[in-house]
Amino acid sequence: MFEIIKEVAAFLYLKGITSPDTGIVLGTGLGKMVAEINIEVEIDYADIPHFPVSTVESHKGRLIYGNLQGHKVLAMQGRFHIYEGYTLQQVTLPIRVMKLLGVKWLLLSNAAGGINKSYHKSDLMLLDDHINLLPSNPLTGENIDELGPRFPDMSCPYSPDINSLMEAAARKLEITLNKGVYAVVAGPNLETRAEYRYLALIGADVVGMSTVPEVIVANHMGLPCAAVSVITDLCDPDNLVPAKLADILETAGKAEIKLIRLFDEVIKNLK
Repeated sequence: MFEIIKEVAAFLYLKGITSPDTGIVLGTGLGKMVAEINIEVEIDYADIPHFPVSTVESHKGRLIYGNLQGHKVLAMQGRFHIYEGYTLQQVTLPIRVMKLLGVKWLLLSNAAGGINKSYHKSDLMLLDDHINLLPSNPLTGENIDELGPRFPDMSCPYSPDINSLMEAAARKLEITLNKGVYAVVAGPNLETRAEYRYLALIGADVVGMSTVPEVIVANHMGLPCAAVSVITDLCDPDNLVPAKLADILETAGKAEIKLIRLFDEVIKNLK
């Protein structure tokens, strides 16, 4: 696996992606931030050796490199998921590659269902912790000692420094930024009423199908990261309304301008 990671990094370096310091992962319905980037290199995932290809219609499937707020950023316009049939090693390959290319900070976003009853559609939530309910782990198998330890600590998976920048940016921009716990499930089906009750019982504020594998490998490699969820649907089991993808994407689009402003401000202040 390490040879594959190095091969992908070398390929991208030769394509001109030479000095990124900030990695960005844009989740479901949240790809418009690339319009903020002064793009130098743009590559479809299908053209990158060993890269998976996004099969979800709301994920564009492009790697974007350029300038944003005084930083060289490397942005994924669309990510991969275990429900697409990929292994978690494949899902997290881009994060490994980012680290080898020199990325120092990682910002992630996702669309999530709101379990906390105080949340509303289009709200943002800063991840303070997570609950991993996936059936496998991206670190399963032989450890890549060159990248990190066999048993990485996960007592603080989200960087306190970046989270502090997130909260300061939200206050400055007068954006409501909740803070809570993200539960990850395999999907692709949404949850039953009983499952939503269970998730609330074990301490989840939102639920989604991504992000955590990427955060695990980031922590394995010592790459500071932060993540923000956009609340796209409400998961009150006593008042549950069937969710539709079109509605989820519409809600994500309404919240996207807040997320873009927030990420712009945070990136400007990364040091």
